[in-house]
Amino acid sequence: MALTGRTAAEIAASVERDLQHGALEPGAALPPVRALAAELGVNPNTVGAAYRLLRDRGIVETQGRAGTRVRARPAATDRNAVGPAAPPGAHNLAKGEPDPALLPDPAFPDPRTWRVLYGHTALYEPLGDAARALFAADGVPADHLVATSGALDGIERALTAHLRPGDSVVVEDPGWANFLDLLAALNLTAVPVPVDDDGPDPDAVAAALAAGAHAFVVTARAQNPTGAAVSAPRAAALRRVLAAHPDVLVVEDDHGNAIAGPPLATLADTTRHWLYVRSSAKGYGPDLRCAVASGDATTVGRIAGRQRLGPGWISHALQHAVAAAWASDTVAAQVDHARRTYAERRALLLDALAARGIPAHGRSGINVWVPVRDEIGAVAGLLARGWVVAPGTRYRIASGPAIRVTIATLTPAEAEAAADAIAEVAGPGARAGAGPGEQAYTSV
Repeated sequence: MALTGRTAAEIAASVERDLQHGALEPGAALPPVRALAAELGVNPNTVGAAYRLLRDRGIVETQGRAGTRVRARPAATDRNAVGPAAPPGAHNLAKGEPDPALLPDPAFPDPRTWRVLYGHTALYEPLGDAARALFAADGVPADHLVATSGALDGIERALTAHLRPGDSVVVEDPGWANFLDLLAALNLTAVPVPVDDDGPDPDAVAAALAAGAHAFVVTARAQNPTGAAVSAPRAAALRRVLAAHPDVLVVEDDHGNAIAGPPLATLADTTRHWLYVRSSAKGYGPDLRCAVASGDATTVGRIAGRQRLGPGWISHALQHAVAAAWASDTVAAQVDHARRTYAERRALLLDALAARGIPAHGRSGINVWVPVRDEIGAVAGLLARGWVVAPGTRYRIASGPAIRVTIATLTPAEAEAAADAIAEVAGPGARAGAGPGEQAYTSV
C-alpha cells in the first residue's frame, strides 16, 4: 500500500485504486490521519476529509481508537462474493441462490411484435394488475405502486426518499449483508436489533425508535441469513410499537414471497410513510431484476419521481415476464412445488443437525443459520472436509458467531453428510479446523 495525493479526492482515489488492484485488502487498517498527513506533506484535515469521502462511499469504517479500516465488504467489491472460494469437487452451500431446476421458464414478449417506445407509463399495466391481485390476497394495500430494479433498489429508493446522511435505521441483526453494506454506502447509521424465528424483537425495536431512529427495515419472511418469518403475533406486537411512532419510515422486504413458506403477516400501512417490496428474484429468477413496491402516496411518488430523472422506467420486457409469471396458474403451481421442496430440504438439514445436538434456525426460505463458537475455525474446518458455507460475520453487527448454509439444492444424502461435518466442527468438544488426520486450524 502506497497512498498518494495532495487533495482529499486524490488521496481517496488512491485508496480505491489500491483496493481494486489488490494492494489493499478488505479489513486492512489505513494509516493514522496525522501519520499519513506527515508522509504526504499535507494538512491532517485533508486526510480526514479523504477518509470521510471513503466512509461516505462505503469503502471504510471508523472504529474509534482502533482507527480507520477498509470495510469487510467495501462498496468497490463484488456484492455477490460470499464465503471462501469453492475448490473442485466441494459442495458449495454458500451461494444463497435458488435451485435453477425449480425456477419457471420466463415468458418474455414476442420480439417480432414487441416495440415499446417512449411516452408510456412507467408501471406496465398488466404487472400492476397482477401485483394488485397478489397484494390484495396478502392484505397489502395497493393504491400506489411502483416498479423497481429488484428488492434492494426499492429499499434504497425508499430510504433516500426520506432520510439524510447520518440518520439512523433499525435493522435486523443478523441481517442481509448487501443491505448492511448499502446503509454504509448511504452513510446511514445501522441500529441493530435481535431477530429470532418470528422476526425482530419488539422491545428492542421500541427502544431503538424511542432513542430517535428514523426508519425500520424488516424482512417479512425468508430472512437472510436466519430464515426468520414475521409471525402473526409478532406482527401484531410490532404494529403496537409502531403505532407510537407514526413518523417512522417502515420498509418491508418480501423478497421470498411465494417460495418462502409461511403466509405473510404484513406491517404495511402502519405508519404515515411505508413501503412493501415484493421481488421476483428468488421464486421466478434472479435475472428478472424487477420488483413491485406498494406504499403511501408520498413515498411512492418520490420514488417514481426520482426514477423518472434517472433510468426512467424498468424495462417493460422484464415487467412483462414478471406479470406473465404472477398471473399464470401454471407458474403458481410450479412455484408452490418449489416452496414445498425448499421446506423439505430445510427440514432435512434442521432435523439432521438436531439429531446431532446442533441447534439451528431456518423457519422459511432457502438458508439455515447455525450458531458456532468459532466462526473462522468452523468455516475452515468445513472447507477442509469439502463443504463451503458462508461465514456469519458478513451478516452480523452485534450478534454471535454463526455460519449460513444454503439448502436450495440439498439432497437427503448431502443433508446427512453436511450435518456430520458441521457436528465435527461445531459440536461439543469439536476442534473446529481439524479434519480426519489433520492438524487443528489456527487463526492468524
